[in-house]
Amino acid sequence: MLDLDMGPNPLWLLEDLAHDLDLRPGMRVLDLGSGKGATSVFLAREYGVDVVAADLWIAPEQAAQVFAEAGVGDQVEAVRAEAHALPFEEESFDAIVSVDAFEYFGTADNFLPYLLRFLRPGGQLGMATPAMTREIRELGMIPPHIKEVVGWEAIAWHTAEWWRFQWDITELVKVTSARLQQDAWQDWLLWARAGAEHHPDGQSANQPVIDMLTTDRGEFLTFALVTAYKP
Repeated sequence: MLDLDMGPNPLWLLEDLAHDLDLRPGMRVLDLGSGKGATSVFLAREYGVDVVAADLWIAPEQAAQVFAEAGVGDQVEAVRAEAHALPFEEESFDAIVSVDAFEYFGTADNFLPYLLRFLRPGGQLGMATPAMTREIRELGMIPPHIKEVVGWEAIAWHTAEWWRFQWDITELVKVTSARLQQDAWQDWLLWARAGAEHHPDGQSANQPVIDMLTTDRGEFLTFALVTAYKP
């Protein structure tokens, strides 16, 4: 798992998120921002769905090797794609899932309406993303221990209620769940510490995150898990 690391504890997040979804064998699922493929393998293995693993930064050949080695090469198709220019037919997915990625492309007001083009009526949408317990706008600043590590990117880490409103107001989906994950910072910290031990340069890469999380202790940092369906 750590060799496929491109974001904190993706399978722990996906496993929790899936409780708010109804994924069944044979569904066609878009894993948007799939990284090196860990979440796509999980979806194929655990739920028997057919997955399109879409990512901008990972070569499809690299991801396909991961899927083949995991024994799901016949269930998962790797595609290089930019989230705002998806190369898929409209209404071609039963579900769209995104873990540790939506904060990079999904905060714009017009993104959800665009993304829903690719979801069939009745289709499900679910995402897990780094979040704040209070909005940066409300705080009036990025807390210093967070700003030191992630800088301006923290302005894309919203509360679960921000996401609920953002999706609800379109009237294009019915939000079924929007929640902050309980004790999410502890899972994140455990993952960062594991990465520090596992990778050759893990200590230098992960220590700033470890320091940020131990300073924060869940005051501001968490994850938002949001699900909806398209009527």
